[in-house]
Amino acid sequence: MLAAFQYQGLIEQALQEDLGTGDLSAAIFPESAWTKAKIYAKQKGTLCGLEVTKQVFKTVDAQLDVKVLAKDGEKVERGTVVIEVSGRVRSILSAERTALNFLQHLSGVASATYQAVKECEGLPTRITDTRKTLPGLRMLQKYAVRMGGGQNHRFGLYDAVMLKDNHIAAAGGIRPAVEAARRQIGHMVKIEVECETLAQVEEAVASGSEVIMLDNMDLEEMHKAVEMVNGRAVLEASGGIKKGSIRAVAETGVDVISIGAITHSVKALDFSLDIGDIKAQTKERWEDGENCAK
Repeated sequence: MLAAFQYQGLIEQALQEDLGTGDLSAAIFPESAWTKAKIYAKQKGTLCGLEVTKQVFKTVDAQLDVKVLAKDGEKVERGTVVIEVSGRVRSILSAERTALNFLQHLSGVASATYQAVKECEGLPTRITDTRKTLPGLRMLQKYAVRMGGGQNHRFGLYDAVMLKDNHIAAAGGIRPAVEAARRQIGHMVKIEVECETLAQVEEAVASGSEVIMLDNMDLEEMHKAVEMVNGRAVLEASGGIKKGSIRAVAETGVDVISIGAITHSVKALDFSLDIGDIKAQTKERWEDGENCAK
């Protein structure tokens, strides 16, 4: 679970983008008007972002009563109510779109990840994300991957070394690139080398790389790489891996399959907010804590 301070800034930025100087549409209601609303799933999938969604409402209006009825990582069916919120009509309507944007996108990431993980059922291969995330949302997207049953690759350029084709070309080869990296990093940091050929795989192993990425290799090449490496390094398959082909890749014996699509081009899971009857509520009754949740 993420702490609220880790994403509060994202919520405030999103609300500023949407609300600007104020919600002109919600202003048709008096401040005393209150109501109940519910958020429900319009399709089946894996939930993620419920606490973030709650925090959106509470950021708009701390007096809103928000009840979360499910947990991140749970499977949801169409029609399932996942959140109930009650309070000022203006506040609920002003928060609605931003709240749903977070919930729908993060649940979409979790759902896509779950489908990929499901293809590997019964096999030890792990599904991970990549750095192909939406700017500013990486932490939340990677959290959603975990809620879908996947694991995280490195979070950024700062927590692991990945030597790709351009690094290798500029350094003059795999071995000099690995040796240069080793001189710069601490003993807790791993080095991964991107390999396009089996010859590069052997060179990467010989140079002491802990992780080897098999970049856009076909199934036959992956099988051979697994035999060559024989447990001397973690093998990661990446590039061109699509839904329906994941299990075949996992069956080659690779340790990890990284998939950028589960974050960079995922389809949102559909949710909707339905509002109930609107009633009058005086300021004094709000301050006394008498709201529609009672």
